[in-house]
Amino acid sequence: MAIAYREWREGDDLALLEIWGGPETVQAGQFRGTLAPSGNSPWRRCIVAEDVVDGVAIPVAAAVVHEASLHPERLWAYVEVARDHRRAGLGSTLLTMLRHEAAQAPSGVSKLRCKVEPGTPGAAFAEAAGLAPIQRSRLVVVDPAPLKLPVFGDGSESAATDQVEDLATGSVELSDVVGRYYTAVHGWDSPGELSVAAVQRLFLDDLSGAHGAIVLRAPKASAFGHGIAASRKGRLEGFAISYAQGIPGADADGAGADASAGPTEVFLGHEPKLDADQARAAVRDLLALIAYQHPVMLELDDAMTALRAVVEPLLVSGKAHVQGSETLVVSDAA
Repeated sequence: MAIAYREWREGDDLALLEIWGGPETVQAGQFRGTLAPSGNSPWRRCIVAEDVVDGVAIPVAAAVVHEASLHPERLWAYVEVARDHRRAGLGSTLLTMLRHEAAQAPSGVSKLRCKVEPGTPGAAFAEAAGLAPIQRSRLVVVDPAPLKLPVFGDGSESAATDQVEDLATGSVELSDVVGRYYTAVHGWDSPGELSVAAVQRLFLDDLSGAHGAIVLRAPKASAFGHGIAASRKGRLEGFAISYAQGIPGADADGAGADASAGPTEVFLGHEPKLDADQARAAVRDLLALIAYQHPVMLELDDAMTALRAVVEPLLVSGKAHVQGSETLVVSDAA
């Protein structure tokens, strides 16, 4: 086997697809989309390994390393080798080459990270290369009516209306809480500075796929002295953003939800300044509302402690299940 290495060229994706076949994992399918010609805006280096047989070069492996505007403290890296060329040192050689390129990244960042599925060849390769898990993520589908509906204030419709509100995704108040929550649950891999405009672009505008949002507020008496966008309304304690058909059961009684449709993808979070009990209560009440008559799908990271405290008992009781396989984010040691 005579191996030659070169930069990625247009058409390599099709040539490698013939050799690789379909992606072995969800993560592999996602990372294949990052294989592209090297460039500096954004910074990316992509390398192809060719097996040269009788003077004919056939692409059999590829690797990429690139900077990220979100979570800029590490570089994303990915290596894939054709099944019949594994255990021959190609992956290790490509990773060494990526590390050499990373050392010259203009940001000065050289630490690598990747996503793998536990128990796969990719996970074993990452472990052998010294990449260790820094986070676990699961997609969890919560079945309809997993929790008893909350009672707000005196139980009247007006009390519920005071605390549960449809809120425009363009709301500055919502953007502020979403951005601070995302930062708070990603201390393990900082997203960097998140402006309101960045939060809008990433999570809340039409291009992000956001379809609607409901929020949970504290009683009105808590409104005074709580910073941005404080008003006569209670402070925003929790949020649920829909990325599919719209949030099912957005009214306090869950009326009008379509139980025949698939689960709605929802980003569920809370005001990060809440204490642990308050955060769990906010997340629990919102989940009870949005999943009252319709299943929802949540991305659950281990760092989301309040959401885990609410969802994991549902997994144990069978009222929720993990969809697909877990994802591990693995990284070079600090």
